[in-house]
Amino acid sequence: MIAIKAAVIGHPVKHSLSPMIHNHWLKKHGIDGSYEAIDIAPEKLQATLSQLIDQGYAGFNVTIPHKIAVMDICDEIGAVAQAIGAVNTIRIDGGKVYGTNTDAFGFIENLRDQQPGWNAAHGPALVLGAGGAAKAIVYALREAGVKDIVVTNRTREKAEELGETVVDWQERNNAVQNAGLIVNTTSLGMNGQDPLEIDLSGSRAIVYDIVYRPLMTPLLRQAEDLGLPVVTGLGMLLHQARPAFKGWFKILPGVDNELQDMVLKAAQ
Repeated sequence: MIAIKAAVIGHPVKHSLSPMIHNHWLKKHGIDGSYEAIDIAPEKLQATLSQLIDQGYAGFNVTIPHKIAVMDICDEIGAVAQAIGAVNTIRIDGGKVYGTNTDAFGFIENLRDQQPGWNAAHGPALVLGAGGAAKAIVYALREAGVKDIVVTNRTREKAEELGETVVDWQERNNAVQNAGLIVNTTSLGMNGQDPLEIDLSGSRAIVYDIVYRPLMTPLLRQAEDLGLPVVTGLGMLLHQARPAFKGWFKILPGVDNELQDMVLKAAQ
């Protein structure tokens, strides 16, 4: 039997934790398969992807900068990826390329895992940022039944593209007061980046930061100091990988403590 092959494609991609995650599951479930990281320059995307498909790959995770460009290569794009406007997972079946997006799944599964008491009725969600991750998160919140989603971004016009209530970036501290959930989708607070400047005083929200380098960002530390429940970002990475793995290897894996500890150590 030929081993099933999958990979993550991006540029650069050597920093990706995806091989560690998927190879852990392959070993745990005794699957004869492989998963690697393949660096593809943007101008070589279509030609290289065609070569890899000819080599028998079952599919790919897609990371920066290919999430939008790869849509032109897909024969079929799922409804979630169409709504988000980006593909992060490809499955090859009968030579055809099927694109989907698992970021929304990863976001909401991580929220439910770390804060099982959360539900959509807890109040408005405040989303900080309006990039690709924010699009997936807004979609996930809508699907989960959140009625009031507020977006703030340094460029207001970009926030308005998400089709939700928008507040100016300068007014973000005021927006905090009414939120039941606060989500940072920006890179602020990431290692090497400026911290996210926001005042959580008076908030009763769950605070979720999708940044996981460091795991406890300045935002989450502030929330913790105020006694607010927090959600760290590493779980989103782990949970978004689960449906991708199932698409290629036919098993929906779980997120166990061994995997969390291993990836956390590698991420620091």
